[in-house]
Amino acid sequence: MPLHTVSGSLQAVAPFDFNHALRFLGQFRPMMGQQNVAPARLTKAFYVGENVAVFAVEAAGTPDQPQLRYTVWSEAKLTAGEQEQAEADIAFFLSLDNDLRPFYQLAQADPQFMPIVEKLYGYHQVKFSLTAFENACWAILSQRNQMSISLAMKARLAEDYGERLTVEGEEYRVFPQPAPLAALDLYQLNETIRNTRKSGCVQSAAQAFATIDESWLRSAPYEQVESWLLEIKGIGAWSATFIMLRGLGRTERVPLDEKAILAAARRVYGRDDLTHADVQRMSQHYGEYAGYWAHYLRVGG
Repeated sequence: MPLHTVSGSLQAVAPFDFNHALRFLGQFRPMMGQQNVAPARLTKAFYVGENVAVFAVEAAGTPDQPQLRYTVWSEAKLTAGEQEQAEADIAFFLSLDNDLRPFYQLAQADPQFMPIVEKLYGYHQVKFSLTAFENACWAILSQRNQMSISLAMKARLAEDYGERLTVEGEEYRVFPQPAPLAALDLYQLNETIRNTRKSGCVQSAAQAFATIDESWLRSAPYEQVESWLLEIKGIGAWSATFIMLRGLGRTERVPLDEKAILAAARRVYGRDDLTHADVQRMSQHYGEYAGYWAHYLRVGG
């Protein structure tokens, strides 16, 4: 069956350099195998409503006058509303509406950090996924677990319960939505995950996310969303701040006790004695951009 296509353009708040986003995705292990990263082009599966689709995005313009062109493939023709939602989801995933200029202005008072800004100039945070649910599942699967085992668990979830679509001869698979996983009993879910405790936690996350509008998670007061996340089995303080930053784009805070961020801060600031408490204190200079500071440290430091 031939696929339907729609295309259009997306605007990003300058500065925006798509090459940084592609470089990040090409090296980000939790998402490898779920998209095709090529020079100046990203192709990835996602859900438009309840149906799987695939989008491709290519850069146009310059970092200071950015624009992106996109194409979406789907089995059913998208309505105007569905195309609008697809555009919003792609823009959210790539953080196209983030204004980095206030963040960069704050960095001017931080000379040891400025080389990172220069290195990543125009990099808008690429979210962990197009859904915070996938981010939450990764937080659960990766806790106290080897990377290879966590990746295998996540891949089996996508294989057994995610949908797929073939575009231009290549199959793209999307991570499952919460509702189908919430409907499974623990035995069924554990057949895929093969870890009873983590299966119970993923089930708890699926049941929670199946009942919530993600737009609320993105816009409600930080403390309310954090409290909601902490009610999910297997989500603690670190996981909650991780999901808030990487899944929801809530940049107000730095993930608690993040070892990789601490290691990067020690390198960038040349201080082996820095503690997690020091990192939290240093992040206060960046206010609502504290999470961006931490993400830049991890990516560029």
